Amino acid sequence: MNAREWSKEELIEADREYVIHSWSKQGGLNARPIAGAKGSWFWDYDGNRILDFQSQLVNSNLGHQHPKLIEAIKDQAEKLCYIGPNFAEESRARLAQKLAEVTPGDLKMSFFTTGGAAANENAIRLARHVTGRTKVVARYRSYHGATAGAIALTGDPRNWHAQSSMSGVVRILDPYTYRCPAGHPSPCPVCSGGPHLEEILQFENPYSVAAVILEPVTGTNGLIYPGENYLRSIREVCDKYGIILIFDEVMAGFGRTGKLFACDHWGVTPDILITAKGLNSGYVPLGAMTVSARISEWLQENKFWGGQTYAGHPLACASAVASLQIMEEEQVVENSARQGTRLGAGLEKLAERHPSIGEIRGRGLFYGLELVRNRETREPLVPFNAVGEAAAPMQRMIKEAMSKGLYLAANFNVVRLTPPLVITDEELDLALDILDDVLSIADEYYIDSSTGA
Repeated sequence: MNAREWSKEELIEADREYVIHSWSKQGGLNARPIAGAKGSWFWDYDGNRILDFQSQLVNSNLGHQHPKLIEAIKDQAEKLCYIGPNFAEESRARLAQKLAEVTPGDLKMSFFTTGGAAANENAIRLARHVTGRTKVVARYRSYHGATAGAIALTGDPRNWHAQSSMSGVVRILDPYTYRCPAGHPSPCPVCSGGPHLEEILQFENPYSVAAVILEPVTGTNGLIYPGENYLRSIREVCDKYGIILIFDEVMAGFGRTGKLFACDHWGVTPDILITAKGLNSGYVPLGAMTVSARISEWLQENKFWGGQTYAGHPLACASAVASLQIMEEEQVVENSARQGTRLGAGLEKLAERHPSIGEIRGRGLFYGLELVRNRETREPLVPFNAVGEAAAPMQRMIKEAMSKGLYLAANFNVVRLTPPLVITDEELDLALDILDDVLSIADEYYIDSSTGA
């Protein structure tokens, strides 16, 4: 039975009346109605094509409507749409086996959820049970999800309104070398990782800390890459005190940085790896918590106190198995690395023409442009957590890019550049051309130190 397709007007009316949109005041929202998508593009009901330089929420790594991925979901739907997580099911077992093969180090067993937030919550619960400790160390510039526990771990301002009841979260500063949070020259104990973590642990009692959770590359909160020895230094401190190290690679994993996992750049393996998003390009809700051999052994004799009705959903797992196969067959990670080199070179050329570009950060197709009002003072183009008129410069630029057919997003004064990993040379060049145009808006706010204008 096929229902009649709605008109554009019917969709808009129903959306305004009945849908609650994320992180938004609903009145006057005017969400753009989308008619379809394919590859690196999506389009509206008026036929306007938009190059998706965000991969939506940095999850459509394989682009939209990949035929092999759609076929895998169809095949699984015909075979078995759902069976409870207490049964053994082929797509679930295949995916778990595949993750054991492709994840770094001795990571072995996986628990599947409906997304990254739920996987992070289960990782914290498991770490507390394994260690018998309660505290968790997380960073300020972080995002780990919007559920009660995950938002408590999250450091960005969305945490302010959550009123989470999860206790025991301790914050450390970030390896933000462009704006060292401690104001230290290099080498900095904060940006080095281990020295800062160990100092905080002394105040908190290191033997009360169950886990350290961090994004190897900070995603939403600024595309911040750590220094060469940062993750290894954190790993050493965790080992010293028996603390479980959790890497949240929900955004950075599965080829986004030009390697299968971001932590592969530095050769550091966590005790628990959290993935989602690029795991199956968001075609069906899915997240994964993959644990080390040591924790796998602990689970043989101890109960895992976690579960979901849709844990290891067959449709989701089948899509992820297919996604990993596609990535191998079509050399998607290799394309991410190659196009990342192309993107980086293009951005360096843009920086020669646009003084508002303060810093370029990125690897693979995981880049951030930090925009400033002055390169010498590094004054941000817009303030931290800017709203209203204070946020206008970035809002103007993002809106103008969309009008020209390029979908961008920004967090405060950092533009996120995260296209699908299957993007072509021509598509990437088009994005750079549009970006070149819209950066002139940011340049309007630039203050030349020599003239004061």
